Amino acid sequence: MSATPLLLVHPGTHGVAMYARDMASAVCAARPSIRTIDAADLDAAPTDAALHVHFTDRLWGDSPEQAAQSFGALAARRPVSVTLHDVPQASDGERNRPRRRAAYAAVAAAARGVAVNSEHERALLREEEVWSGTAVSIPLPVDLETDAQRMPADGSVGVLGYFYPGKGHDEAARAAAHAGIGKMTILGRASDGHAAELEEFVRRAGALGVEVEVTGWLDDAEIARRGRAVSVPVIAHRHVSASGSLASWIGWGRRPVAVRNRYMDEMATLRPGTLQTVDEPELAVAVREAFEHPESTWHGLTRLPMAWPEAAEAYVRWWGGVAW
Repeated sequence: MSATPLLLVHPGTHGVAMYARDMASAVCAARPSIRTIDAADLDAAPTDAALHVHFTDRLWGDSPEQAAQSFGALAARRPVSVTLHDVPQASDGERNRPRRRAAYAAVAAAARGVAVNSEHERALLREEEVWSGTAVSIPLPVDLETDAQRMPADGSVGVLGYFYPGKGHDEAARAAAHAGIGKMTILGRASDGHAAELEEFVRRAGALGVEVEVTGWLDDAEIARRGRAVSVPVIAHRHVSASGSLASWIGWGRRPVAVRNRYMDEMATLRPGTLQTVDEPELAVAVREAFEHPESTWHGLTRLPMAWPEAAEAYVRWWGGVAW
């Protein structure tokens, strides 16, 4: 059995699908002998070919149970390694938490190798009783745009990515209001099924005196331009797995204000100087200080640990030790 699996990729704009495609491109650039395969073309792959897949329940099914069943059917036919995203945790709520735990436990048990994107998530696997076996942590890479032009500050607090409950929008809006900042930019759109909740949030923020602009879906160039224009990037997630939003902010040269948690502390250690972590009660004060000192919202670094080529090589090394 080859130590380098086929890389399964999904179409669409789901964040995990996009990340899987980007990682597959980075791996193939590092090792041209490695191939990708679209999910729709899987039946054409050799029956004994090993696969690597990226799993989050919303990408693999309409429910956690269906997603686990889909993965299990695949793993029953061929060897599969998996990167787990959006690891179950308390913020999933009393109804979804046990369902997601069971689904992720089934996926981990069926896989030949398990990867996550942070030490925080590796700890969650144990704490949530999802997986007690071996798992590798390969951090989300950052694509640093060293020649990116700084944009004039637009006077807003910015939150990046899909809107969904627990993403920290309310916390950011309250911080903006308390800091005397009357504008907020949501760089993205509502996650599927959450459009009404986004409208409710805009009304709540308005009641606080904060006008919200929702940009909707933006292409890579435009979202980077807008991301470099917001006055204060803020990350205040309640549901913390691994943050592609943080990687994007850092890649654009920004130094966001982030509410402290285990993941943010881990990333601050991995890439010193790229974010300002604060306890939630201090968020409004930190946002105001950042607004008044805009240079503090840029990290100014030209090299960072764990870029895409390094992450790709980490995957290749790991696959070499998987018991296919």
